[in-house]
Amino acid sequence: MKGRIVIDMERCKGCGLCIIVCPKKQIEISDQLNKKGYYPASFKEESEQDLEKVKCTGCALCAITCPDVSIEVYRQDKDDEKDESEED
Repeated sequence: MKGRIVIDMERCKGCGLCIIVCPKKQIEISDQLNKKGYYPASFKEESEQDLEKVKCTGCALCAITCPDVSIEVYRQDKDDEKDESEED
């Protein structure tokens, strides 16, 4: 199963709890400030187009741990990947 996350940069306070719990270490602290003056977390694979290279499994540990509820998790099953490749 492959996954991806979307972090609401304006809600995130940069506490780093998601970074600690990510088993694949795919979250880091951004070098850009948000409107509140915090350095929020960011997803390393956000621009990754090739699903074979994506390491995120969609385990949702980051979202469960986030005290600001700023992380959304999306999962893609292997069956979904096959369906998409057949459509092309």
